[in-house]
Amino acid sequence: MFKVGSIFIPVTDIEKSTEWYVKFLGVKIIVSWGDGTGFYLPNGSTQLALIKVESPQPTEFITKGNQKNSYFNFVVDDIETAHQHFINNGIATNEINDFDGMKFFDFFDLAGNPFSVVSEVDESPYHSDNVRKMQERDKKNK
Repeated sequence: MFKVGSIFIPVTDIEKSTEWYVKFLGVKIIVSWGDGTGFYLPNGSTQLALIKVESPQPTEFITKGNQKNSYFNFVVDDIETAHQHFINNGIATNEINDFDGMKFFDFFDLAGNPFSVVSEVDESPYHSDNVRKMQERDKKNK
């Protein structure tokens, strides 16, 4: 019944941020309007939208202690290539980390918004193939 349609990202400079997302994330513009730009990713159905704000807004929340967590992540098949892409383009990132086989790192967009990039292991229940199997099973059981 429900699926994620769009994720909204606050930015203070819509023009520069639009160029940045197109150049470094490979998104494609659906439509631009005065205070925003909508995008689709070449893979996947979730859309992104940049929304102009007057001052920076948080795109992460605090968990235990001072640990920060972004509201969503980008999934890639080859995390080393994605990480190197950001490094080669001078984009702030942290090191690739490993959590029970799931690899991840964070990067920061032009507005300083942090985002996570993850690469799931095949055995993970969150791996897209495993989620797809669960979805297909649920459709059959309706």
